[in-house]
Amino acid sequence: MTPDELKALRKHLSCTAKELALALDLEQAEVLAWEKGERFPTKQYVSKMEALRAKGPTAIVRKPRAGGSDPIKMLADPMLWLLLRKLAAHKKLREDVAALAAPYADPAADPDAP
Repeated sequence: MTPDELKALRKHLSCTAKELALALDLEQAEVLAWEKGERFPTKQYVSKMEALRAKGPTAIVRKPRAGGSDPIKMLADPMLWLLLRKLAAHKKLREDVAALAAPYADPAADPDAP
């Protein structure tokens, strides 16, 4: 498997090098070395990667992002409340944030959106 094929696989799986390494039970450094062409995966790992490709993006276990997606847990974050206070107090900030947020999906409309 060439470095370009490996990058294409990661793109197909929508995963990071770290997530791919975890799925292969390797260190991230090994996957990065493959991508740089410094080392090459053995047949065993090529077979594992082909199996992951066949399963698609759902084959990759992803860690929850910081803060997680649980809205109740997010409400416990003091940074969230600081930001809300600032948004409530500053009209220009609200306008700027609204412009930044425009391209993002509304999680209430699409709960599976990242």
